[in-house]
Amino acid sequence: MPFLAQHYYHIFNRGVNREQIFFCEENYRYLLRLIRKNLPRYTIEIIAYCLLPNHYHLLLMNCADNTLNLFMKSVFGSYVQGVNKQQNRLGPLFQGRFRHTLVDKDEYLIHLARYIHLNPVMAGLCDKPQEWMYSNYPDVISERQGTLKDSSLVPERFSDGEAYRDFVEEYLSTQKQIQGLEKYLLE
Repeated sequence: MPFLAQHYYHIFNRGVNREQIFFCEENYRYLLRLIRKNLPRYTIEIIAYCLLPNHYHLLLMNCADNTLNLFMKSVFGSYVQGVNKQQNRLGPLFQGRFRHTLVDKDEYLIHLARYIHLNPVMAGLCDKPQEWMYSNYPDVISERQGTLKDSSLVPERFSDGEAYRDFVEEYLSTQKQIQGLEKYLLE
């Protein structure tokens, strides 16, 4: 399937047998360096990302036809080689080829960005999404000045980073209310 220019894609994958893909803090930083290095080379823009111990999510804009496959091959091929060497391991690190979904509606885009940014909270890795270092959420809400920050998510869809934070936190609040009601629901 060709990846078309000017389209958004949700890219994700997890470790073989749901095992870890990041074994130490340097692994996270190494993958982020690879992504940063390859974005301009393949004319890809990053909207949202979150790296978790056994999986990752990327929300990307493919700016030129058919460059997304090359970007993923370059980034993750190098990552697997580096981690295998570091960990003295052989074989695949990921559960097959990366998976992807075309994001064809703007409304879906903002909900998907929120989902990606809330992933570490939902996985119980932190209490607030801005606490997770391996996501661009702190950059999007202007709490950190990272270099993997999309310049279109907030200004084109929200008045500012604070409005996006409200959008994210509203979902968290609603989820907590629903969990509080579960004991009153019939099974």
